[in-house]
Amino acid sequence: MVRRLIALLVLSLAGAAAFGLSNASSGISVSGAGVTGSTFRSELAAIAATPTIECYLTGLAPANFTRGAGGATLAASGAAAWSNLRIEGIAIGQFVRRQWKYQPDARALAVATSSLEGEMTQAAAANQLNCPGTSAQALAEMPAEMRNAEIEAQAASLYLVSKLNSTIPLTTASMRAYYASHASSYDTICISVALVTPAQVAAFSNAQASGKSVAALARQFSVDSSAKNGGAYGCFAPSSSSYASVRADVVTTALNSFPTTPQSVVLSGTTYALYVAPTKRTTTPFAQAASMVLADLRNANASSANTVKEKILYQAAVAVDPAFGRWGLGTNGPTVFAPATPAAADVKSAAALSTASASTYK
Repeated sequence: MVRRLIALLVLSLAGAAAFGLSNASSGISVSGAGVTGSTFRSELAAIAATPTIECYLTGLAPANFTRGAGGATLAASGAAAWSNLRIEGIAIGQFVRRQWKYQPDARALAVATSSLEGEMTQAAAANQLNCPGTSAQALAEMPAEMRNAEIEAQAASLYLVSKLNSTIPLTTASMRAYYASHASSYDTICISVALVTPAQVAAFSNAQASGKSVAALARQFSVDSSAKNGGAYGCFAPSSSSYASVRADVVTTALNSFPTTPQSVVLSGTTYALYVAPTKRTTTPFAQAASMVLADLRNANASSANTVKEKILYQAAVAVDPAFGRWGLGTNGPTVFAPATPAAADVKSAAALSTASASTYK
């Protein structure tokens, strides 16, 4: 997941506009290196024409990579998202060459290829995408220059992460050491919930302050089906797909108590207060927690890498042809935004345009 996590995108990209693949352009440039307009257009054409490539790229950078309304077009959000991935890959490659004289050898490229394929597969699964074909097929279907650029960018990203002082090696020994010092973060957690209507929140809070138990509160106030069982909702081990969110929900809550401040959830148009209480914690053996430990270490490493990535992009001299997007500052740092199109309401009717608005000269 290194490349995907390093290459975080600002996803507030306008999806309605479309980029014409036949437009002439100067491409993109990063501190003197870049991609020509013709090469970039051929990459966009390959994305638009190849469902396998489109699907896996959507997993890596969730955006609209589908064709636009007209022939030979790609949705503008897709053009901008691909610009981002290309710019970040070039910038990171330049940085590691300048900083450490790094040039990937055949072994590094082979490792990067395997890493990128795994990352694409995981990204597609995480976004619940059923891609037609494997990630290896998606790479094989890319134009040669596009494929080589992605593999080299992955190699540069892997090398960058390996050089960061804050990076934790993703080895079994390191994972075991991390688990040993954070074992309570991987407890199997049993929870109870109370789903409370807005009209009952004040009464719930009063009953809670009076000392009523989690089970009694759930039976009296919860509209969830678990109320009849005292709110008992189930137990979640680190291997559960819901574990990360459950752990976050109860991280500061004492056993057998609801928090005083609920979460808000919307069901069928109505906003409810959701209270989540941990009722039991059981130590999970490392073997069962290993996948979650790995995910946490990857996220920690990615956070460090993202800080460096932002600095790299801030220092880079980036130029983007307006047809592909607009380089600017987003909430997560420098990024490419989709080219804007004028609103239909701004375009007046032919009759209005033919009517003079200035006063007659006298």
